[in-house]
Amino acid sequence: MTPPIIKRYLITLNRHKLIGLASFALITGIAGVFSLQQEPVPEVEPRFKAEGKLAISIPATIFSETGGRINELGKELEPETLLTEDVLQEAAAVAGAKPDKFMSSLKVDKASETEITVAYEDEQAQAAAATVEVLMQNMIKQSHSNNTAQLREIQESIQERLPAAQKELDIVEQQLERFRRNEGTALLAAQDGTLVSAITTSEQQQRQLELEIERVITEINSLEARLGLSADEAYTASALSADPTIAQLRQQVLQAETELQLLSRDLRPEHPQMIELRKQIDSYEQLLQNRANEVRGGNGLGEPLAASKIRVNSSLDPARQQIANQLVSLQTQLETLKTSLAVTKRTQGELREQYRNFPNKQLQQGRLEQQVQFKQAFYNQLQAQLQDAKVAEAETSSNLIIAMTPQVAEIEQPKQEATNPAVILGGGAFFGLLVAGGLIFLLATLDNTLYTPAEIRKALEERDVLLLGELPSVTVLAPDRSKTGILLNSGSPYLHFYELFRSNLRRLDSQSLKVVLITSTVEEEGKTVSAYNLAIASAQAGKRTLLIEADFRSPSQAGFLKVSADPDARVQPIRYYSPMSGCIRLAPEIENLYIVPSPGPQGQQSVAILESSELRQFIEDARGRFDFVVVDSPALSRCNDALLLEPLTDGMVLVTRPGYTQGGILATALDELTETELSPLLGTIINGVDKPSTVPGLRKQAGREYEQEEDYDQEEFTPEGNVTTGATRW
Repeated sequence: MTPPIIKRYLITLNRHKLIGLASFALITGIAGVFSLQQEPVPEVEPRFKAEGKLAISIPATIFSETGGRINELGKELEPETLLTEDVLQEAAAVAGAKPDKFMSSLKVDKASETEITVAYEDEQAQAAAATVEVLMQNMIKQSHSNNTAQLREIQESIQERLPAAQKELDIVEQQLERFRRNEGTALLAAQDGTLVSAITTSEQQQRQLELEIERVITEINSLEARLGLSADEAYTASALSADPTIAQLRQQVLQAETELQLLSRDLRPEHPQMIELRKQIDSYEQLLQNRANEVRGGNGLGEPLAASKIRVNSSLDPARQQIANQLVSLQTQLETLKTSLAVTKRTQGELREQYRNFPNKQLQQGRLEQQVQFKQAFYNQLQAQLQDAKVAEAETSSNLIIAMTPQVAEIEQPKQEATNPAVILGGGAFFGLLVAGGLIFLLATLDNTLYTPAEIRKALEERDVLLLGELPSVTVLAPDRSKTGILLNSGSPYLHFYELFRSNLRRLDSQSLKVVLITSTVEEEGKTVSAYNLAIASAQAGKRTLLIEADFRSPSQAGFLKVSADPDARVQPIRYYSPMSGCIRLAPEIENLYIVPSPGPQGQQSVAILESSELRQFIEDARGRFDFVVVDSPALSRCNDALLLEPLTDGMVLVTRPGYTQGGILATALDELTETELSPLLGTIINGVDKPSTVPGLRKQAGREYEQEEDYDQEEFTPEGNVTTGATRW
């Protein structure tokens, strides 16, 4: 099978063969004219070659390290580093040649590790020698300039790094100084033993304080046992007993209670005098409680005491009051000793922490001192390198010396012969053939037409569009001896392919799929032939089938089936589709097939027909009266008639045809028709596919329609159409 790209190329070659022949003839003619206009070969002028040598040398005495490194690098000197623009321009000026011509005549090579060869060709021996001489001198100067430039770059690099190095050195020195100022005393104390002595002293103080605390606690316990009060209670009792106001109030309470007790023998509790005495006692106790709170806690901030408790605590005799004061003093001493012990422990902890951190601080100090040494050494090294580079700048010189002065020799020139005209003509013909073939290939690549069924199938697969069938080219001789693509005989071998197409449609939805719209993307893809043959295949299958010609912009094709429209249909096309018009015609030669011929080209009135209620009602009536309805509509690229008809149908079938279907137009149409979930597109068919025209079992029947087998055998595809003249528009 021929590959698609070869088939596309052959089709393009057949279409554009004149362009290929014209380009081939043009290039061949230009080559012929050029071969006839060759000028005679001029005499070769003598040329001279001057050659000199430069040697790489190193000075014997070098005092600086930088100068020594620069001279060591000079051993690996490359000629390209010396051929600067200034060097070449000066040498070209001496030679009197343009820069491009000068470079083509100049040759500078490194003959060995220590030698550089300089050669130049010129028509004059003296000019060649002078050019080489100037070029060698300039290369020596350029070598010196390169060495000097390297040293200056080194100096500039060092000078750029010096401020940063100085700043880093200052920072680490400041850090070391700050550390010594903050931690120096602690480090010194740890080193001379003062810190250890302070820790020991602190431990001794803790032991003394703990012993003193034990002694004070023992005395407090003894006094509390003798007094029967705690230290806090002793403090309260001592303060209350020493207050004269409390003593006076306590005395008044005692007198009132005594008088109340005496009167209670003779008077009842409800007696006014008894009530008055109780009120006095309550008042004295309240005053006593308030005063006690003032004495104890300052305006009642301490815990309030009952009046009876106050009277008991405020009645200490002098001896017990002395013991209470001693107990309060010991309690105060105990708190002082505990505070001192806590301070001593905290101090000891700080001293021990300092002692534990002593190694870390020593390491930190050592690291800072080491950083200072490193930064100082790096700074000193930069200073030394800067001085060394300045010394090397005074010592620097060129790495090249002249090893051989320019030597001039004449160059032997080969004799030139004229090119054979036949060779030029043959080369031009070959080049023209390549250009013509490439031009045809370019046209085949740029052509957007899909020439093969494989290309159409690929375009459909990319958009997941269903392929309902691949139909062959149909060529049928009508009774009037004209050629048509419409099947006129029930025994036609082509009917088998349309029956497969019809069965694929029924498999989609055999119950609700009754009205199918047939359209195409562009003209001449065979949509009308496909619509007629689909209707014929349905009728041959015993289905009551109706074909509606809905292309109101083209003449009717029903004449091939001996059916014609009402002559008045062109005058009143909308009335033509009314229920009483009788626009449905029976095909006389095909059973079960009915046709509604188109009323002819209607121009701008086509839209009015498509949007009329008569046409809508007519299609609805046809849906109920017929088993299958096929609607033929114009191409999508021509108008929107198919899109206006689609809502009246159950779906749309898109017809494609190799050699006519445009890839871009097909892709756009498929995207528009499949962009929604309820896509109106049922699928597509490929018309004009290379298929065998005979089907087993039908060959003898086909013989009744065709006189010879070659009348219906499938021919090779040609771009002019898949049916012969007279049916190509379909």
